[in-house]
Amino acid sequence: MRVFVTGASGHLGSAVLPELLSAGHQAVGLARSDASAAAIEKLGAQVRRGDLSDLDVLREEAADSDGVIHLAFRHDLMLSGDMTGAAEADLVALKALADGLDGSGKPLVGTSGTGMLVMGGVVGRPGTERDVFPGGYRIDAENFVADLASRGVRSSIVRLAPTVHSSLDHHGFIAAIIAAARQKGYAAYVGEGANRWPAVHTLDAADLYRLALEKAPAGSRLHAVADEGVPFAEIAAAVGRNLGIPVRSIGPEEADDYFGPLGWFAQMDNPASAVITHELLGWTPAHPGLIADLNEGHYFQA
Repeated sequence: MRVFVTGASGHLGSAVLPELLSAGHQAVGLARSDASAAAIEKLGAQVRRGDLSDLDVLREEAADSDGVIHLAFRHDLMLSGDMTGAAEADLVALKALADGLDGSGKPLVGTSGTGMLVMGGVVGRPGTERDVFPGGYRIDAENFVADLASRGVRSSIVRLAPTVHSSLDHHGFIAAIIAAARQKGYAAYVGEGANRWPAVHTLDAADLYRLALEKAPAGSRLHAVADEGVPFAEIAAAVGRNLGIPVRSIGPEEADDYFGPLGWFAQMDNPASAVITHELLGWTPAHPGLIADLNEGHYFQA
């Protein structure tokens, strides 16, 4: 298959491209800069210059490809506080990709997050792939992709755990938490730190995207989750241990000062199950869990 990949030079894209190529597929990565283009070429994929605002490019590449994996997201807008703008840019890009795939029967694999389960109202239990909501932040885009099944597109959504971790992760939530701990001189959790974060290794997530591309049923929702829910206090303890600094509980009113834009995320209780995904696609995570990966030390190298 010739596969068009957005976000191809990013953290997850740098694992998805090799996964596709090793499975015998061709890959074309969207690159918005010379540096991104060089990174994609180094991984062995072809390059198409453009970004999420180049809607004609997205339509053309989707139409010319045998399938699409959409990884790109305006994280810069999200972290600056413009969550609405980030979500709108994602939905507009998805609509352009869909225009290029209409009625083709080709696969489109979109990306969402398990955090939307919390926003949708899942409380006190692990969220599952069957949890669906009428609308909301990133939920609108997820529903749009799922509904493409009615337009003759073999669409699927991968809900990523908030912690996609590995030595390839340099700018994600875990890296940000470690940076805050370095700056403050102690690792923190909020309250008792009992809130849970699901997690998945980057390479396991890349494997799931390939499986989704190859055989996910139209309209399916999938969970890229290996650790169902790691208590945040355990994450903070691993950070403190590896940095050799104290670990402390802070109050909710201190979270924004300590974690910055991640203050809300640091308090999120978001356990999630991937049982349905395992059964549907035969996906079996094979790489270290979050705490074991933290203890390997690569996150803490200067």
